[in-house]
Amino acid sequence: MNSSTPQQDFCVAALYRFCRLEAFEALREPLAAFCCSHGIKGTLLLAREGINGTVAGTDEAIAGLIAWLEAVPEFAGLELKYSRADEMPFHRMKVRLKREIVTMGVEGIDPLDGTGAYVEAKDWNALIADPDTIVIDTRNDYEVSIGTFRNAVDPKTSSFREFPDWVEQHRGDLEGRKVAMFCTGGIRCEKATAYVKSLGIEDVFHLKGGILKYLEEVPAEQSLWDGECFVFDERVAVSHGLEQGVSVLCRACRHPLALEEQASPHFIEGVSCPHCHEVRTDEDRARYAERHKQVELAADRGVRHIGS
Repeated sequence: MNSSTPQQDFCVAALYRFCRLEAFEALREPLAAFCCSHGIKGTLLLAREGINGTVAGTDEAIAGLIAWLEAVPEFAGLELKYSRADEMPFHRMKVRLKREIVTMGVEGIDPLDGTGAYVEAKDWNALIADPDTIVIDTRNDYEVSIGTFRNAVDPKTSSFREFPDWVEQHRGDLEGRKVAMFCTGGIRCEKATAYVKSLGIEDVFHLKGGILKYLEEVPAEQSLWDGECFVFDERVAVSHGLEQGVSVLCRACRHPLALEEQASPHFIEGVSCPHCHEVRTDEDRARYAERHKQVELAADRGVRHIGS
């Protein structure tokens, strides 16, 4: 490491594991206690089908958490991606019990029974450059808005629950093609490819480790990725090398904003953006402006306002 590069303070770990986890409820309290006692913040989801989440803490704390998780036999072999943040990117620690660790809402879809073929980041370009391949972004519309792979299809979903309906409507476009899917960290594609294969479509692939692994491993000069990758924490987005991006979040509607949207006259920090300006009232904007004022006052005192 170059000694002139300042050390960032927090390790961010995105993780998941599909497994048979019958006693998942019993893990909630000890897992939350470990994280809170070690200053770890973020969100972890537990369900009968496994674990999913993103957390941040010191290098030592995150290493301890991963060791704790890997000691649970069902979690051995966690899918893990690490990045850095110069400030704590989460407000609090949450461990939640869920029906699904990634919600698609289709009964009987189990990635442990079979998913699409994994494609390593180094091999992804060759697959999606093939004219016989249809490339599908399985993320939601607000995520796609700040970055995606070149020539990828955007289903324009507002939640992952809508993805199966989109597939049903476009099933004819997928049959007889190579179908390559991708998402942020890989977990949504586990279910998306399992669902597509359940329809009898066999030539299905997905990017192992997701966009995050691709941006970590593939040099920018060889990349087919355009823009930034939305992440669900206060960094908002990351770019190649998993460096924090330049996108920001509209605090009124929570939509990520690329640089060109930040230049819009409708973007007023903490108050409005091009995506919500027309649907907010003057009363709404006054309320948001007051909230933003309190956020700035809290920052001047060296604390983080919960409304930020």
